[in-house]
Amino acid sequence: MKRTFALMLATAMVSAASAQEAKESKGYNIDLTGSVQSDILIPQDDKNIGTEKYDGDVLTNTYVELHALSKYVDAGARFEYLDHPLPGFEKDFKGKGVPFYYIKGKLKNAELTLGNYYEQFGSGFILRTYEERSLGIDNSLLGGRLIYRPYKGIQIKALTGKQRCYWDINDSWVSGADIELGLAEWFKGMQKSGIYLTLGASWVNKHEKADEDIRLNPTQRLNLPENVNSFDVRANLQKGNFNILAEYAQKGQDPSLDNNYIYRKGYVAMLSTSYSKSGMSLLLQAKRSDNMASRSRRTMTGISSYVNHLPAFTMEQTYALAALYPYATQYAKGEWAYQAELGYKFKRNTLFGGKYGTNVKLNFSHVHAIDKNEKGLTINNEGGEVVIPNGGRGSDGYGSAFWKWGDKTYYQDLNIQIEKKFSKSFKLNLMYMNQFYNMTELRGEGGMIHSDIYIADAQYRFNNKLSLRGEVQYLNTEGDQGDWLYGLLELSVLPGWMFTVSDMYNSGLTNLHYYQGLVTYSHGAHRLQAGYGRTRAGFNCSGGVCRYVPASKGFTLSYGYNF
Repeated sequence: MKRTFALMLATAMVSAASAQEAKESKGYNIDLTGSVQSDILIPQDDKNIGTEKYDGDVLTNTYVELHALSKYVDAGARFEYLDHPLPGFEKDFKGKGVPFYYIKGKLKNAELTLGNYYEQFGSGFILRTYEERSLGIDNSLLGGRLIYRPYKGIQIKALTGKQRCYWDINDSWVSGADIELGLAEWFKGMQKSGIYLTLGASWVNKHEKADEDIRLNPTQRLNLPENVNSFDVRANLQKGNFNILAEYAQKGQDPSLDNNYIYRKGYVAMLSTSYSKSGMSLLLQAKRSDNMASRSRRTMTGISSYVNHLPAFTMEQTYALAALYPYATQYAKGEWAYQAELGYKFKRNTLFGGKYGTNVKLNFSHVHAIDKNEKGLTINNEGGEVVIPNGGRGSDGYGSAFWKWGDKTYYQDLNIQIEKKFSKSFKLNLMYMNQFYNMTELRGEGGMIHSDIYIADAQYRFNNKLSLRGEVQYLNTEGDQGDWLYGLLELSVLPGWMFTVSDMYNSGLTNLHYYQGLVTYSHGAHRLQAGYGRTRAGFNCSGGVCRYVPASKGFTLSYGYNF
């Protein structure tokens, strides 16, 4: 492992030097770009926090990526080394190889990619492939994609491929097409009036062989559709400071493990509006989804093999205790989701603004179950006619009135943030969060967790090179593990050093400390971080997608380089 890691670093350094020489050499028409990322843990057992059995004495997730870019042809590849991966990646990503590679041809208004690629149609309701290493997500497609812009304001995409599933490729074919029309490019009067209207439409087909033996009962086998078609339409209107996006998508009958093999179609509708001007911003969003789990393999579980993505209408939290109970989008169950956010800046030299002004942000999110009226269905299956009761496997599933709520709240939070600068050297951020988290619905058991979270984040700059930042956080709840306390001190010494110590303490049930000490050095495109401490078992989330990470303890080393 050490030899492999050293070889990867050496290769990246040579590539970086070559890229720099290429940029400095006149007339050289190829640019080399890329990155190295390596996260290493030297683990230690800790029975108090419940560490699991580690996969080796030195664990690492290491990625080396290289791209050659030119006027007409691009090419690239990524090497991944996870033979002894970090905790939480053992079952999925253990191994090494080159799972991502491509060549791209560019000519006038067309672009053709062969190999691996990432793509998103609209908001991603029927297609989104992407990489998120912290979550262990890489659902790229391996195949071909054509992007064509025949006329100003028109963009057409067509693609087909098979989806990556960890170190394998799922057998099903995912194909699709997308068109976007920028009407303001055709009508100059719209541009003069500051009106920009974009219309879009998408289609995606999943072709998967129906060779799984999924049974209704010992004598009845389900007829699974080999083709599942999805459609999406959307409109985005911008007028000055005002923007509105409306989008609707529908998925055909797609019985899968996610929905207990029912034949109900899937739907999602979204309306998002925003308004901003100097000193003020407003965001209002609503989304209703129903049975929209779409995978390239119907028998998969967890966060793998999703073809689509449903964004969570909840605030992305960066503070440790505010992110302790993160929300994950309920793809299969369906949900009504709402979000509203108001930002306002009190001007300088006013009662609430003071000498430097004051920023206030108010955010509210609410996610509720949809109404479900389960019903039976009579079907003709192999072996004769059979009645499926209570919306179970093999039936239409349920009926659902569009505007009617179900009887469960999944999630709700109210955030109030105040950012205040008191002097040229000192600023303070305050936050209060009131949160409801339905642990039974989202994790299987635990009831409704109601918590109040208080956060103070202060920074003092001693001079142009030295600054100190501190956080104090408190989470109060009578549910789950009870109260939590968190403290952090971060000393920055410009231009490159940062020293961080933190501790997360559970004062309710376990009385355990999760301490961390980190030293970070940055120089140009290089970033090196070394540390020691404990990591709490929990969920790591981004954009409504969550992955469970087990507890760990030990020395950490992280290196990043972009060129």
